[in-house]
Amino acid sequence: MRRKQKILLCIFLPVCFVAVFFMGYFYSVIRLMSWNVFASRPIKDWFKQQNAIYFDVDQVDELNIEAFNKVKNVLENKYYKDVDFNEAFSVAIKGLSAGLKDPYTVYYTPEEMKSYLEGVSGNYVGIGVSVHMDENYLLTVADVFADSPAKEAGILRNDKIVKVDNEDVTTIKDADLIVKKIKGEPNTKVRITVYRPDESKYKEFELVRRVINISWISSEVLDDDIGYIYIKQFDDDIYKDFENHLNSLLAAGIKGLIIDLRDNPGGSYYQVVQIADRIVPKGLIVYTEDRYKNRSEQFSDERDLNLPLAVLVNGYSASASEILAACIQDYGKGVIVGTRTYGKGLVQEIDTGFTNGGGLKYTKAVYYTPSGRSIHGEGVSPDVEVELSEEFNTTSIEDISHDKDNQLKTAIAEVMAKINE
Repeated sequence: MRRKQKILLCIFLPVCFVAVFFMGYFYSVIRLMSWNVFASRPIKDWFKQQNAIYFDVDQVDELNIEAFNKVKNVLENKYYKDVDFNEAFSVAIKGLSAGLKDPYTVYYTPEEMKSYLEGVSGNYVGIGVSVHMDENYLLTVADVFADSPAKEAGILRNDKIVKVDNEDVTTIKDADLIVKKIKGEPNTKVRITVYRPDESKYKEFELVRRVINISWISSEVLDDDIGYIYIKQFDDDIYKDFENHLNSLLAAGIKGLIIDLRDNPGGSYYQVVQIADRIVPKGLIVYTEDRYKNRSEQFSDERDLNLPLAVLVNGYSASASEILAACIQDYGKGVIVGTRTYGKGLVQEIDTGFTNGGGLKYTKAVYYTPSGRSIHGEGVSPDVEVELSEEFNTTSIEDISHDKDNQLKTAIAEVMAKINE
Protein backbone atom coordinates (compact mmCIF):
# COMPACT_ATOMS: atom_id res chain seq x y z
CA MET A 1 0.00 0.00 0.00
CA ARG A 2 2.77 2.36 0.95
CA ARG A 3 4.62 1.48 -2.23
CA LYS A 4 1.54 2.35 -4.27
CA GLN A 5 1.19 5.71 -2.45
CA LYS A 6 4.82 6.53 -3.18
CA ILE A 7 4.33 5.76 -6.86
CA LEU A 8 1.22 7.96 -7.00
CA LEU A 9 3.05 10.72 -5.15
CA CYS A 10 5.98 10.52 -7.56
CA ILE A 11 3.55 10.87 -10.45
CA PHE A 12 1.32 13.50 -8.84
CA LEU A 13 4.05 15.93 -7.75
CA PRO A 14 5.72 16.27 -11.19
CA VAL A 15 2.29 16.67 -12.78
CA CYS A 16 1.51 19.44 -10.27
CA PHE A 17 4.83 21.14 -10.94
CA VAL A 18 4.23 20.99 -14.69
CA ALA A 19 0.67 22.25 -14.28
CA VAL A 20 1.79 25.10 -12.06
CA PHE A 21 4.57 25.98 -14.50
CA PHE A 22 2.22 26.14 -17.47
CA MET A 23 -0.41 28.02 -15.51
CA GLY A 24 2.24 30.57 -14.53
CA TYR A 25 3.55 30.73 -18.09
CA PHE A 26 0.12 31.21 -19.63
CA TYR A 27 -0.88 33.69 -16.97
CA SER A 28 2.23 35.82 -17.51
CA VAL A 29 1.92 35.70 -21.31
CA ILE A 30 -1.79 36.48 -21.22
CA ARG A 31 -1.08 39.35 -18.85
CA LEU A 32 1.37 40.73 -21.40
CA MET A 33 -0.80 40.44 -24.51
CA SER A 34 -4.42 39.89 -23.28
CA TRP A 35 -6.50 36.72 -23.62
CA ASN A 36 -8.11 37.73 -26.93
CA VAL A 37 -4.75 38.27 -28.59
CA PHE A 38 -3.27 35.11 -27.06
CA ALA A 39 -6.23 32.90 -28.04
CA SER A 40 -6.15 34.17 -31.62
CA ARG A 41 -2.61 32.92 -32.12
CA PRO A 42 -2.04 29.45 -33.67
CA ILE A 43 -1.37 26.76 -31.03
CA LYS A 44 2.10 26.21 -32.46
CA ASP A 45 2.95 29.81 -31.51
CA TRP A 46 1.77 29.50 -27.91
CA PHE A 47 5.16 28.26 -26.76
CA LYS A 48 7.40 30.48 -28.87
CA GLN A 49 10.01 32.43 -26.95
CA GLN A 50 8.69 35.92 -26.26
CA ASN A 51 10.46 39.25 -25.83
CA ALA A 52 8.79 41.76 -23.57
CA ILE A 53 8.87 45.48 -22.87
CA TYR A 54 8.16 46.35 -19.26
CA PHE A 55 6.44 49.36 -17.75
CA ASP A 56 5.49 49.93 -14.15
CA VAL A 57 1.74 49.58 -13.68
CA ASP A 58 1.42 53.27 -12.86
CA GLN A 59 3.38 54.39 -15.95
CA VAL A 60 1.19 53.10 -18.79
CA ASP A 61 -2.50 52.24 -18.87
CA GLU A 62 -2.96 48.48 -19.28
CA LEU A 63 -5.54 49.11 -22.00
CA ASN A 64 -2.88 50.87 -24.09
CA ILE A 65 -0.60 47.86 -23.73
CA GLU A 66 -3.45 45.64 -24.91
CA ALA A 67 -4.14 47.98 -27.82
CA PHE A 68 -0.48 47.85 -28.92
CA ASN A 69 -0.47 44.05 -28.83
CA LYS A 70 -3.81 43.94 -30.65
CA VAL A 71 -2.45 46.10 -33.48
CA LYS A 72 0.65 43.94 -33.69
CA ASN A 73 -1.46 40.76 -33.75
CA VAL A 74 -3.80 42.02 -36.49
CA LEU A 75 -0.89 43.13 -38.66
CA GLU A 76 0.89 39.84 -38.08
CA ASN A 77 -2.09 37.69 -39.10
CA LYS A 78 -4.42 39.74 -41.28
CA TYR A 79 -2.34 42.38 -43.04
CA TYR A 80 -2.25 41.84 -46.81
CA LYS A 81 1.48 41.08 -46.86
CA ASP A 82 4.27 40.03 -44.50
CA VAL A 83 5.28 42.72 -42.05
CA ASP A 84 8.90 43.66 -41.30
CA PHE A 85 8.39 44.16 -37.58
CA ASN A 86 11.99 45.26 -37.04
CA GLU A 87 11.42 48.22 -39.33
CA ALA A 88 7.96 48.95 -37.94
CA PHE A 89 9.22 48.72 -34.38
CA SER A 90 12.02 51.15 -35.15
CA VAL A 91 9.33 53.70 -36.00
CA ALA A 92 7.54 52.76 -32.76
CA ILE A 93 10.70 53.63 -30.82
CA LYS A 94 10.72 57.00 -32.59
CA GLY A 95 7.11 57.38 -31.52
CA LEU A 96 8.06 56.86 -27.88
CA SER A 97 10.33 59.91 -27.96
CA ALA A 98 7.96 61.86 -30.21
CA GLY A 99 5.20 61.30 -27.66
CA LEU A 100 6.99 63.70 -25.31
CA LYS A 101 6.12 66.52 -27.74
CA ASP A 102 9.66 67.83 -27.33
CA PRO A 103 11.15 68.55 -30.79
CA TYR A 104 14.65 68.36 -29.31
CA THR A 105 14.22 64.76 -28.09
CA VAL A 106 14.62 62.34 -30.99
CA TYR A 107 15.54 58.69 -31.46
CA TYR A 108 18.03 58.07 -34.28
CA THR A 109 17.93 54.73 -36.08
CA PRO A 110 21.32 53.02 -36.58
CA GLU A 111 21.46 54.42 -40.13
CA GLU A 112 20.59 57.94 -38.98
CA MET A 113 23.09 57.77 -36.13
CA LYS A 114 25.87 56.66 -38.47
CA SER A 115 25.07 59.55 -40.80
CA TYR A 116 24.94 62.00 -37.88
CA LEU A 117 28.34 60.98 -36.51
CA GLU A 118 29.92 61.13 -39.96
CA GLY A 119 28.52 64.63 -40.43
CA VAL A 120 29.91 65.88 -37.13
CA SER A 121 33.49 65.03 -38.06
CA GLY A 122 33.35 65.97 -41.75
CA ASN A 123 33.53 69.23 -43.68
CA TYR A 124 30.41 71.30 -44.13
CA VAL A 125 29.18 70.44 -47.59
CA GLY A 126 25.76 71.76 -48.43
CA ILE A 127 23.83 74.66 -49.90
CA GLY A 128 24.78 77.47 -47.49
CA VAL A 129 21.86 78.29 -45.20
CA SER A 130 21.27 78.36 -41.47
CA VAL A 131 17.86 77.13 -40.37
CA HIS A 132 15.57 76.75 -37.41
CA MET A 133 12.18 75.22 -36.69
CA ASP A 134 9.32 77.71 -36.61
CA GLU A 135 6.35 77.51 -34.24
CA ASN A 136 4.68 74.99 -36.59
CA TYR A 137 7.82 72.83 -36.77
CA LEU A 138 8.56 73.79 -40.36
CA LEU A 139 12.25 74.11 -41.19
CA THR A 140 12.74 77.82 -41.87
CA VAL A 141 15.68 79.58 -43.49
CA ALA A 142 17.14 81.99 -40.94
CA ASP A 143 20.08 83.16 -43.05
CA VAL A 144 21.48 82.62 -46.53
CA PHE A 145 25.27 82.73 -46.67
CA ALA A 146 27.18 84.83 -49.16
CA ASP A 147 28.74 83.07 -52.16
CA SER A 148 26.67 79.93 -51.56
CA PRO A 149 24.52 77.77 -53.88
CA ALA A 150 21.43 78.91 -51.97
CA LYS A 151 22.26 82.59 -52.44
CA GLU A 152 22.99 82.11 -56.14
CA ALA A 153 19.75 80.15 -56.68
CA GLY A 154 17.59 82.75 -54.97
CA ILE A 155 16.56 81.06 -51.73
CA LEU A 156 15.49 83.74 -49.27
CA ARG A 157 15.34 84.26 -45.54
CA ASN A 158 11.98 83.03 -44.12
CA ASP A 159 11.53 80.40 -46.86
CA LYS A 160 10.03 77.18 -45.44
CA ILE A 161 11.79 74.01 -46.61
CA VAL A 162 9.02 71.49 -47.28
CA LYS A 163 10.68 68.91 -49.54
CA VAL A 164 14.21 67.58 -50.03
CA ASP A 165 14.69 65.55 -53.22
CA ASN A 166 10.89 65.38 -53.51
CA GLU A 167 10.56 63.84 -50.03
CA ASP A 168 8.05 65.60 -47.80
CA VAL A 169 9.95 66.72 -44.68
CA THR A 170 7.13 68.65 -43.01
CA THR A 171 6.40 65.72 -40.68
CA ILE A 172 10.01 65.58 -39.40
CA LYS A 173 10.28 67.53 -36.15
CA ASP A 174 14.06 67.33 -35.76
CA ALA A 175 15.93 69.98 -37.76
CA ASP A 176 19.15 67.95 -37.72
CA LEU A 177 17.52 65.07 -39.60
CA ILE A 178 16.34 67.36 -42.39
CA VAL A 179 19.70 69.14 -42.55
CA LYS A 180 21.39 65.73 -42.97
CA LYS A 181 19.26 65.15 -46.06
CA ILE A 182 20.28 68.52 -47.49
CA LYS A 183 23.99 67.99 -46.90
CA GLY A 184 25.95 65.50 -48.98
CA GLU A 185 28.99 64.97 -51.13
CA PRO A 186 30.54 67.91 -53.05
CA ASN A 187 29.28 68.44 -56.61
CA THR A 188 26.14 66.36 -56.08
CA LYS A 189 22.68 67.75 -56.77
CA VAL A 190 19.85 68.26 -54.32
CA ARG A 191 16.33 69.45 -55.10
CA ILE A 192 14.83 71.78 -52.51
CA THR A 193 11.15 72.77 -52.45
CA VAL A 194 10.27 75.80 -50.33
CA TYR A 195 7.09 77.59 -49.42
CA ARG A 196 7.53 81.37 -49.61
CA PRO A 197 5.01 82.99 -47.22
CA ASP A 198 5.37 86.51 -48.64
CA GLU A 199 4.29 85.26 -52.06
CA SER A 200 2.06 82.34 -50.91
CA LYS A 201 3.88 80.17 -53.46
CA TYR A 202 5.91 76.98 -53.59
CA LYS A 203 9.25 77.21 -55.38
CA GLU A 204 11.64 74.49 -56.48
CA PHE A 205 15.42 74.81 -56.67
CA GLU A 206 17.97 72.35 -57.98
CA LEU A 207 21.28 73.08 -56.29
CA VAL A 208 24.77 71.65 -56.52
CA ARG A 209 26.28 71.04 -53.08
CA ARG A 210 29.72 72.39 -52.41
CA VAL A 211 32.09 73.05 -49.54
CA ILE A 212 30.81 76.09 -47.67
CA ASN A 213 33.48 78.32 -46.20
CA ILE A 214 31.81 80.62 -43.71
CA SER A 215 33.22 83.48 -41.72
CA TRP A 216 31.14 83.33 -38.55
CA ILE A 217 32.23 86.76 -37.33
CA SER A 218 33.02 90.15 -38.82
CA SER A 219 33.65 93.62 -37.44
CA GLU A 220 34.11 97.24 -38.45
CA VAL A 221 34.25 100.74 -37.02
CA LEU A 222 31.07 102.71 -37.72
CA ASP A 223 30.69 106.49 -37.69
CA ASP A 224 31.34 108.27 -34.39
CA ASP A 225 33.88 105.62 -33.37
CA ILE A 226 31.33 102.94 -32.59
CA GLY A 227 32.56 99.38 -32.98
CA TYR A 228 30.33 96.77 -34.63
CA ILE A 229 30.73 92.98 -34.28
CA TYR A 230 28.39 90.66 -36.18
CA ILE A 231 28.34 87.04 -34.95
CA LYS A 232 26.48 84.60 -37.20
CA GLN A 233 26.95 81.53 -35.03
CA PHE A 234 28.95 80.39 -32.02
CA ASP A 235 31.26 77.81 -33.55
CA ASP A 236 34.03 76.03 -31.64
CA ASP A 237 36.60 78.82 -32.15
CA ILE A 238 34.38 81.86 -31.87
CA TYR A 239 35.69 83.16 -28.52
CA LYS A 240 39.23 83.49 -29.84
CA ASP A 241 37.90 85.23 -32.95
CA PHE A 242 35.71 87.52 -30.83
CA GLU A 243 38.66 88.47 -28.65
CA ASN A 244 40.78 89.28 -31.72
CA HIS A 245 38.06 91.41 -33.31
CA LEU A 246 37.33 93.20 -30.03
CA ASN A 247 41.02 93.95 -29.41
CA SER A 248 41.37 95.36 -32.91
CA LEU A 249 38.38 97.64 -32.37
CA LEU A 250 39.69 98.77 -28.98
CA ALA A 251 43.07 99.52 -30.57
CA ALA A 252 41.23 101.64 -33.15
CA GLY A 253 39.89 103.78 -30.30
CA ILE A 254 36.19 102.88 -30.31
CA LYS A 255 34.00 104.68 -27.76
CA GLY A 256 31.09 102.21 -27.81
CA LEU A 257 30.22 98.77 -29.15
CA ILE A 258 27.31 97.01 -30.88
CA ILE A 259 27.15 93.20 -30.93
CA ASP A 260 24.76 91.92 -33.61
CA LEU A 261 23.19 88.53 -32.80
CA ARG A 262 20.29 88.73 -35.24
CA ASP A 263 19.58 85.44 -37.03
CA ASN A 264 22.19 83.70 -34.84
CA PRO A 265 20.80 80.21 -34.04
CA GLY A 266 23.28 79.53 -31.23
CA GLY A 267 26.11 77.03 -31.09
CA SER A 268 28.75 76.18 -28.50
CA TYR A 269 27.64 76.67 -24.90
CA TYR A 270 31.21 76.95 -23.62
CA GLN A 271 32.25 79.44 -26.28
CA VAL A 272 29.40 81.82 -25.49
CA VAL A 273 30.20 81.53 -21.77
CA GLN A 274 33.75 82.77 -22.50
CA ILE A 275 32.42 85.68 -24.54
CA ALA A 276 30.05 86.63 -21.73
CA ASP A 277 32.96 86.37 -19.30
CA ARG A 278 34.79 89.03 -21.33
CA ILE A 279 31.84 91.43 -21.07
CA VAL A 280 30.19 91.10 -17.65
CA PRO A 281 31.80 91.56 -14.20
CA LYS A 282 32.61 88.79 -11.76
CA GLY A 283 29.62 86.62 -11.03
CA LEU A 284 27.24 83.98 -12.36
CA ILE A 285 26.87 83.84 -16.16
CA VAL A 286 24.38 81.01 -16.60
CA TYR A 287 23.33 77.83 -14.88
CA THR A 288 21.50 74.66 -15.87
CA GLU A 289 19.16 72.59 -13.75
CA ASP A 290 17.97 69.02 -14.35
CA ARG A 291 14.79 67.30 -13.14
CA TYR A 292 16.42 66.53 -9.79
CA LYS A 293 17.36 70.20 -9.26
CA ASN A 294 21.05 69.48 -9.74
CA ARG A 295 22.73 72.72 -10.85
CA SER A 296 25.73 73.29 -13.08
CA GLU A 297 26.99 76.88 -12.92
CA GLN A 298 29.32 78.98 -15.08
CA PHE A 299 31.03 82.07 -13.63
CA SER A 300 32.92 85.09 -14.97
CA ASP A 301 36.09 86.61 -13.54
CA GLU A 302 36.80 90.23 -12.53
CA ARG A 303 37.55 91.50 -16.05
CA ASP A 304 34.65 93.17 -17.84
CA LEU A 305 34.02 95.51 -20.76
CA ASN A 306 33.73 99.15 -19.77
CA LEU A 307 32.13 100.55 -22.91
CA PRO A 308 28.60 101.65 -23.79
CA LEU A 309 27.11 98.51 -25.34
CA ALA A 310 24.04 97.54 -27.36
CA VAL A 311 23.08 94.01 -28.45
CA LEU A 312 20.88 93.43 -31.50
CA VAL A 313 18.50 90.44 -31.42
CA ASN A 314 15.45 89.14 -33.27
CA GLY A 315 13.16 86.11 -33.44
CA TYR A 316 15.92 83.99 -34.99
CA SER A 317 18.37 84.69 -32.15
CA ALA A 318 18.32 81.42 -30.23
CA SER A 319 19.99 79.31 -27.57
CA ALA A 320 23.58 80.54 -27.05
CA SER A 321 22.59 83.95 -28.46
CA GLU A 322 19.93 84.20 -25.79
CA ILE A 323 22.37 83.19 -23.06
CA LEU A 324 24.64 86.09 -24.02
CA ALA A 325 21.84 88.65 -24.43
CA ALA A 326 20.12 87.65 -21.17
CA CYS A 327 23.38 87.70 -19.20
CA ILE A 328 24.24 91.20 -20.46
CA GLN A 329 20.69 92.31 -19.70
CA ASP A 330 20.71 90.88 -16.16
CA TYR A 331 23.96 92.67 -15.32
CA GLY A 332 22.82 95.92 -16.95
CA LYS A 333 25.98 95.92 -19.08
CA GLY A 334 24.19 96.87 -22.28
CA VAL A 335 20.85 97.65 -23.87
CA ILE A 336 19.09 94.91 -25.84
CA VAL A 337 17.59 96.21 -29.10
CA GLY A 338 15.29 94.52 -31.62
CA THR A 339 12.51 91.97 -31.16
CA ARG A 340 11.85 89.10 -28.75
CA THR A 341 14.27 86.19 -29.23
CA TYR A 342 13.36 82.63 -30.21
CA GLY A 343 13.04 81.12 -26.72
CA LYS A 344 15.17 77.96 -26.77
CA GLY A 345 16.56 77.36 -23.30
CA LEU A 346 17.05 73.60 -23.13
CA VAL A 347 20.21 71.50 -22.89
CA GLN A 348 20.52 68.44 -25.14
CA GLU A 349 22.71 65.40 -24.82
CA ILE A 350 23.19 62.44 -27.18
CA ASP A 351 23.28 58.89 -25.80
CA THR A 352 25.16 56.67 -28.25
CA GLY A 353 25.32 53.60 -26.02
CA PHE A 354 22.75 51.57 -27.96
CA THR A 355 23.70 48.00 -28.83
CA ASN A 356 21.78 48.27 -32.13
CA GLY A 357 23.86 51.28 -33.21
CA GLY A 358 21.06 53.78 -32.72
CA GLY A 359 21.10 56.84 -30.49
CA LEU A 360 18.89 59.20 -28.53
CA LYS A 361 19.16 62.96 -28.49
CA TYR A 362 17.28 64.08 -25.42
CA THR A 363 16.69 67.18 -23.35
CA LYS A 364 18.69 66.93 -20.15
CA ALA A 365 18.29 70.27 -18.40
CA VAL A 366 17.01 73.84 -18.58
CA TYR A 367 19.09 77.03 -18.92
CA TYR A 368 18.61 79.85 -16.41
CA THR A 369 19.94 83.40 -16.57
CA PRO A 370 21.93 84.91 -13.66
CA SER A 371 18.71 86.31 -12.20
CA GLY A 372 17.02 82.90 -12.39
CA ARG A 373 14.92 83.47 -15.53
CA SER A 374 14.15 80.55 -17.82
CA ILE A 375 14.17 81.73 -21.42
CA HIS A 376 12.60 78.57 -22.83
CA GLY A 377 9.33 79.36 -24.53
CA GLU A 378 9.67 82.97 -23.41
CA GLY A 379 12.76 84.33 -25.13
CA VAL A 380 14.54 87.53 -24.16
CA SER A 381 12.45 90.68 -24.37
CA PRO A 382 14.44 93.63 -25.74
CA ASP A 383 14.89 96.76 -23.67
CA VAL A 384 14.13 98.77 -26.80
CA GLU A 385 11.70 97.00 -29.13
CA VAL A 386 11.93 97.87 -32.80
CA GLU A 387 10.81 95.81 -35.80
CA LEU A 388 13.01 95.55 -38.87
CA SER A 389 11.54 97.40 -41.85
CA GLU A 390 9.19 95.07 -43.74
CA GLU A 391 11.11 95.49 -46.98
CA PHE A 392 13.94 93.44 -45.44
CA ASN A 393 11.83 90.52 -44.16
CA THR A 394 13.50 88.12 -46.60
CA THR A 395 16.92 89.79 -46.69
CA SER A 396 19.97 88.46 -44.88
CA ILE A 397 21.27 90.83 -42.22
CA GLU A 398 24.63 91.22 -43.93
CA ASP A 399 22.89 92.31 -47.13
CA ILE A 400 21.09 95.25 -45.49
CA SER A 401 23.03 98.47 -45.86
CA HIS A 402 23.71 100.18 -42.53
CA ASP A 403 21.97 103.39 -43.57
CA LYS A 404 18.70 101.51 -44.18
CA ASP A 405 18.90 99.17 -41.17
CA ASN A 406 16.50 100.83 -38.72
CA GLN A 407 17.31 98.35 -35.92
CA LEU A 408 21.02 99.06 -36.23
CA LYS A 409 20.33 102.81 -36.34
CA THR A 410 18.36 102.50 -33.09
CA ALA A 411 21.23 100.60 -31.47
CA ILE A 412 23.68 103.30 -32.60
CA ALA A 413 21.42 105.97 -31.07
CA GLU A 414 21.32 104.06 -27.77
CA VAL A 415 25.12 103.74 -27.65
CA MET A 416 25.60 107.42 -28.58
CA ALA A 417 23.25 108.44 -25.76
CA LYS A 418 25.42 106.52 -23.30
CA ILE A 419 28.62 108.02 -24.72
CA ASN A 420 27.21 111.53 -24.35
CA GLU A 421 25.98 111.11 -20.77
